[in-house]
Amino acid sequence: MATRHDLATDPGLQEELLQARRGTAFFARKLNELSDGELDGGSLLPDWTRRHVVAHVGYNARAIARLVEWAATGVETPMYPSVAVRDHEINFGATLSPIALRNLFDHSAVHLSVEWRDLPDRDWANEVKTIQGRTVPASETVWMRTREVWIHAVDLGNGASFADIPAPVLERLLRDITSAWHTRGTDAGLAVRVTGTDLVFGDIAAEDPVTVGGPLAGVAAWAAGRTAEAGCSGVTAARGADVLSDVPPAPKWI
Repeated sequence: MATRHDLATDPGLQEELLQARRGTAFFARKLNELSDGELDGGSLLPDWTRRHVVAHVGYNARAIARLVEWAATGVETPMYPSVAVRDHEINFGATLSPIALRNLFDHSAVHLSVEWRDLPDRDWANEVKTIQGRTVPASETVWMRTREVWIHAVDLGNGASFADIPAPVLERLLRDITSAWHTRGTDAGLAVRVTGTDLVFGDIAAEDPVTVGGPLAGVAAWAAGRTAEAGCSGVTAARGADVLSDVPPAPKWI
């Protein structure tokens, strides 16, 4: 039987699909490194065990697949009926047996990949709606999934760091986060600089901003609120020429 390939032909979209699938494979590797008993351990996310993280990533794939189906058929199929339903689903998933939880991740990831594979070029621009109520083209579902799998692989708390995430993903993530801050106005007086690059974000027009800087992986980890994660090392804060003793917490992202 001939191997089936993605119907999407746009090179940029093909590269984004590759990053999403690489992130899925990375999450799978970190998950497979955990014993069944270790799934009960805490994650890097407050009040969530590793079970919650795996359940969330599994059900997220199903939710995003519903958006791709919406784009393909024109029949509205929301990610979730409500945020409350999503939260209940995650809490339920966290109670599954280890094998069921692992199967949830595996099967949902394959399903989403197939939905992407079979979506023709003409349908990637079709609009769908996220759980936050944003109207986006179906192509945005690829990035939605990419950031989920890469970040939550770190959140499993068993050795992955932001340094493992590809630089293009980290840069886009940082742009997303700082854009969200700007929209809410929570970045007032705060600038973010990636050392060794010309990447500068935040309130760069402020007269005397606090500038948080460091390597891309560290700054992205800090911005995403993962300050307990080893990849956040090397991040410093300064006001003008004065280095601050503590790096301030990042504004809320999501």
